[in-house]
Amino acid sequence: METLARNVSPISKTPIPLRRFKTMAMAPKKKVNRYDESWKKQWYGAGIFFESGEDVNVDVIKKIEKRKVLSTVEKAGLLSKAEELGFTLSSVEKLGLFSKAEELGLLSLLESVATVSPSVLASISLPLLVAAIATIVIVPDDSTILVVAQYILAAAFGVGAAGLFVGSVVLGGLQESE
Repeated sequence: METLARNVSPISKTPIPLRRFKTMAMAPKKKVNRYDESWKKQWYGAGIFFESGEDVNVDVIKKIEKRKVLSTVEKAGLLSKAEELGFTLSSVEKLGLFSKAEELGLLSLLESVATVSPSVLASISLPLLVAAIATIVIVPDDSTILVVAQYILAAAFGVGAAGLFVGSVVLGGLQESE
C-alpha cells in the first residue's frame, strides 16, 4: 500500500516535492486461528484455539511446467553433456535405477518433501551440519578404522545437510507466490 505525502517547508512556505512511502505489514500474511482437537482444560498451556499459519497447497509439478524447466534443460544441452559423460537412458536402464526408486519409495518421499515448508528443510540441515563437524571433532584419530569411520560419517552428514539446504532453496523458489 503506497501513500503520497506533501509537506510544506515551515521556513520558506514552499511545497516539498511528493515522496512515496511504502507501508509494510510486519506480521505474516496468512495468520489463522486453529482449533486444537486434543485440547483438555488444564491450569496451564494454551487455549482451545492457537495461532498458526495457513496451509498452502503448492503443486510443484505445475510450477515446474510454468517455469518451463524441461525446455530450459533442453536448450542448455544438459542431456547431451550427460551423454558425453556416459550417463544415458540405456545406462539408467541397465543399472535398474527406476525400479530401485520404486522399491525404496523415493517417489512418495519426494512428493511428501515437496509439500513441506522450505524453512523446515533448512532447519533440519543445520543439526546435520553440526553433527558432521562434531563427528570430526569428537571421534578420536587413534586408528585407521576410526579415521575412515569419522570421514564416512562426516561426509554422510555433510552431504545430507547440503542436500537439504539446496533442496530448501529450490523448493522455496518453486513455492513462492506469484
